[in-house]
Amino acid sequence: MKKISGFFLAVLMVVGLTTVCNAADNSKKEAAAIQSATSWLQLADNGKYGESWNKAATLFKKAVTKEKWEQAMKQVREPLGKLLSRKVKSATYTTTLPGAPDGEYVVIQFETSFANKKSAVETVTPMMDTDGKWHVSGYFIR
Repeated sequence: MKKISGFFLAVLMVVGLTTVCNAADNSKKEAAAIQSATSWLQLADNGKYGESWNKAATLFKKAVTKEKWEQAMKQVREPLGKLLSRKVKSATYTTTLPGAPDGEYVVIQFETSFANKKSAVETVTPMMDTDGKWHVSGYFIR
C-alpha cells in the first residue's frame, strides 16, 4: 500500500509542478501581451489610428482595411475625449477564441476613464503573430 501511495504522491507532485510551470509561462505571456497592448493603445490615445493599424496583427489587417479602421476609430474614440486613466482589470491567456483561428491570445480588460466617459472597459486582444511577437488582433470599448 505504501508503494502505491508513494507513486500517487509522485504523480500529484509532477502534475502540481507542471501546473505551476504552465501558470508561470502563461504569466510571462500575459505580461508581454499587456506591454504590447499598452504600446498599441498609446497610438490610439494620440490619434495615430493609421499607425495602430500598421502595428496590429496580420489577422486584424485582413479583417479591416486601414481606411475603415481610421474611420471607425475617429467615430468611436474621438467623442470620448482625452484619456484620464487606464489600469489592467484582467488578463487571460487562451489558445481558442470564438470566431478566430486557434493560436495564442491574451484577452485583456482595462478599466479606463476618458474626459467624456468616466467609466469604460476596453478589451484588447493581442495574439502571437507570425513574426513571433504579440500584436493586437481585437479592440472593443464599452
